[in-house]
Amino acid sequence: MAWSEQIFRYCERGSDPEFWAEPVNALTNTGFILVGILAAGSYAQKPLAHRDQRDAVLIALVFTIGLGSFLFHTFATRWASAADVGPIGLFMLAYFAYALRKFVELSWLVVGLSVAAFIGALHLFGEMSCQPSFMPVSNALGVPCLNGTAGYIPALLAMLVVGFVLRMKGHPAWRYLVGAGCIFSLSMAFRTLDFEICDGSALLGARIGTHFVWHLLNAIVLYLLLHAALFHGSQQSHQ
Repeated sequence: MAWSEQIFRYCERGSDPEFWAEPVNALTNTGFILVGILAAGSYAQKPLAHRDQRDAVLIALVFTIGLGSFLFHTFATRWASAADVGPIGLFMLAYFAYALRKFVELSWLVVGLSVAAFIGALHLFGEMSCQPSFMPVSNALGVPCLNGTAGYIPALLAMLVVGFVLRMKGHPAWRYLVGAGCIFSLSMAFRTLDFEICDGSALLGARIGTHFVWHLLNAIVLYLLLHAALFHGSQQSHQ
């Protein structure tokens, strides 16, 4: 496997290897950077005694998500793909552990076992197969089930399940996690349909697909998750 091998994975790029073949997909990553800047500003305004280094790690991961995704949508190589999916995976695992420990207040043993189960679920859904007739365009291009979006189903379920657990506990962070989950479900739909409606999507005569909407909506998802961490990181019942 050559790390410099090109990967053509999105409607906007098609089979064009050029750096700016995906301008819309590339530039919409500024949404992640903006969220990181806003969250970093909120973190910096906190008194030193109230700053949690775990929050800083989550914020740093959001910056790396934006950078990694920009690299992939410009260089479109295997190494850039690793730079893209790596930070996303780390954020999912880190936030899941953070939410279970800090919001739900589970023991480290239970958190560790839950994270292990979450990793198993990511692998299971990532390997899920679909019927060839379900998404004919995507299937013809040889992409994974649901255009690769199936691998994010555990993250969606985690947000909703943890959110509803927090709702039962009276923790105010539940609104942000459930809200993030609802937006993420819509985001996943746009990611899934990228190739399916590619021919019908155009901007200034160029096909753009729907992947860029995945970026914009996910920026909102990350904003909600970081807001929950920064402002509701400790239990505040019945608010």
